[in-house]
Amino acid sequence: MPQVLIVEDDNQIRASLVRALTEHGHAVSSAHTAMSGLQRAVEDRPDVVVLDLGLPDLDGREVLRMLRAVSRVPVVVATARDAEEEIVRLLDAGADDYLIKPFGTAQLEARIRAVLRRATEKEAAPVITVGALSVSPRAREAVLDGVTLDLSPREFDLLHYLAARHGEVVTKRDLLTEVWRVPYGGTDKTVDVHLSWLRRKLGETAQQPRYLHTVRGVGVKLVDPDATR
Repeated sequence: MPQVLIVEDDNQIRASLVRALTEHGHAVSSAHTAMSGLQRAVEDRPDVVVLDLGLPDLDGREVLRMLRAVSRVPVVVATARDAEEEIVRLLDAGADDYLIKPFGTAQLEARIRAVLRRATEKEAAPVITVGALSVSPRAREAVLDGVTLDLSPREFDLLHYLAARHGEVVTKRDLLTEVWRVPYGGTDKTVDVHLSWLRRKLGETAQQPRYLHTVRGVGVKLVDPDATR
């Protein structure tokens, strides 16, 4: 039975979500402030956290940052902020998915199932090795030439997605949909910026690529540098 923690300051919304998710077979706990939510997340070790951003004592983005410092628990952000730039910032900060308020219980349940499924898949996924690069989904760690890379949560997700498909061309739209969970129509600039950051951490540039190769007009692929010589 999945353990769900709801962090929501609105009493009516919180009670409604707890009741609906409990009726559908979830074990649900709740908190109405950021600090009590953080405490419950650390002590109770839930399977997934549903996090409201508009909390009275601390902004949800700061809560997310603090939570990510101590836990990899999947987080679904519930927000009334629907600007794409804000959503991308939340995902980059470590959110696994998001819902725009108002939303129905069925939609929330679907998002919970999706993030739990992805978390389970990552736990079971083997270490991926491409040349001198190894990517461990379970440890969320990437090592290049024996050195652990300092990657943000979204940079790791991006690298893992490409490494799992090494040798294949992946479109930027696929990356937006599968890595950022941003619906079709999002901006390619987000992907371009993160690819640039990732290249720098891999010790390469777009002009002198080793692992990340741009396929003009199509997308990007990750390859073994030794295999291309």
